[in-house]
Amino acid sequence: MGSAMTLMRVVGVGAVAANVVLAAAVRGTPAEARAMLQKAVAHYTAVGRKQALADFTAKKAPFSDRDLYVVCVGPGGIVTAHGFSAAYVGLSADALKDANNKPVGTTIWTTGSSNGSGSLQYPMINPLTNKLEKKNSFFQKVGDDVCAVGAYDAP
Repeated sequence: MGSAMTLMRVVGVGAVAANVVLAAAVRGTPAEARAMLQKAVAHYTAVGRKQALADFTAKKAPFSDRDLYVVCVGPGGIVTAHGFSAAYVGLSADALKDANNKPVGTTIWTTGSSNGSGSLQYPMINPLTNKLEKKNSFFQKVGDDVCAVGAYDAP
């Protein structure tokens, strides 16, 4: 009986460890978010605004990976690309709100427009876990737009 209980504990611990590794593999990291943003900025510069914004919204690699995606806000504070939900494109950046109903999109637009780049941490419901988590978004002005990529903190 003792060896069976020990085996069950070991299997249980192994299952928990496997779930932690799997959860980590599903999430992008802040370093990966920054790297994706740099790829997005380079792509925007190389192919031009119209093509880049379409590519960012298309939900395809390298601008969409797990829970990482590119969002851009353009002149007038209008969402010009959204790699998670194209339904946001054309809406006011005010539509991009955190879990406390604060307009994250507007903050990214105004700060990015005036400072050129930056980062912002805010509470958000992670669509992969349906849990309230901290999200760190990194943003940079490129052309007429401010583009951002964010990563959720690991649990």
